Amino acid sequence: MPTNNFVVVAHFRAKPGNEEDLERLLLGLVEHTRQETGCQLYDLHRDELDPSQFLFYEIWANRQVWEAHMAAPHLAEFKPLAENLVAEPIRIWQMRQIEPRAAE
Repeated sequence: MPTNNFVVVAHFRAKPGNEEDLERLLLGLVEHTRQETGCQLYDLHRDELDPSQFLFYEIWANRQVWEAHMAAPHLAEFKPLAENLVAEPIRIWQMRQIEPRAAE
């Protein structure tokens, strides 16, 4: 059953040689973000076949609490540090869960 939650997927690719530094930086966001109002899930993943790739899978109560997260001081501090470690722009998908419609 679909929820009204706001789902975000964020992808990061580390510059060669910066994989471990980016992992530490990303992990530094997890504990603080999980305590934010409206954060229902905030999980970090690393690709097993390409360890330069990282992905956050996030579930928020709604878009407004995610936007507050994006404006939080710890994210403002994170952004310039991440720019030095990533090989390409960070990709962010803003998603809505969908389900098949029941047969009529």
